[in-house]
Amino acid sequence: MPSTSRRVNRLTLREQVLENLRDAIITGEFRAGAALTEMDLAERFDVSRGTVREALRTLQNAGLVTGGPRGAQHVHTPDAREIWEVYRVRAALEALAVREVIASPQHADYAEQLRQALPTDQPGQTFVEALNVDLAFHEQLCRLSGNQTLLASWKRLEDQMRIVLLSSGRAEPLELMGRAHHLPIVDAIEAG
Repeated sequence: MPSTSRRVNRLTLREQVLENLRDAIITGEFRAGAALTEMDLAERFDVSRGTVREALRTLQNAGLVTGGPRGAQHVHTPDAREIWEVYRVRAALEALAVREVIASPQHADYAEQLRQALPTDQPGQTFVEALNVDLAFHEQLCRLSGNQTLLASWKRLEDQMRIVLLSSGRAEPLELMGRAHHLPIVDAIEAG
């Protein structure tokens, strides 16, 4: 029997649509407030409206989509209070991660790993590219804490952080995403 090397996609249609919609939202292809109509999305993905409806329901439960009157769906637009809350929770998680990394006997090794993950401030970098590097650094910080609950909590918050940051509509990276704003974290961990 001939061998084939084609990979089989084991995701259901709903899971594929969900993954594609989530990616479009967290990369800014669908911006905060953008309308998400079942008919248009069903056409785009060549699936039934029911499949799209299920995916949208999952995204609504995750806080990425907001439902409106008569079933209208939009990419969630965070308000000022939600933005404040997301940043407060993020700060608490990352402060705990830093304390746990510093308390580890391997904190010097961890500092070196984080130094390698620092943003590189590349000219012409898009907002989304800088955001991806920034969030990867902070996720690595949480991972190095060794606290799986902390890491899982941070990962659950990540999509909301992306929505908050993408809602600004910026095209160029924020200064706080740069190397200079991350280096003091690494230096503090290295110093113990």
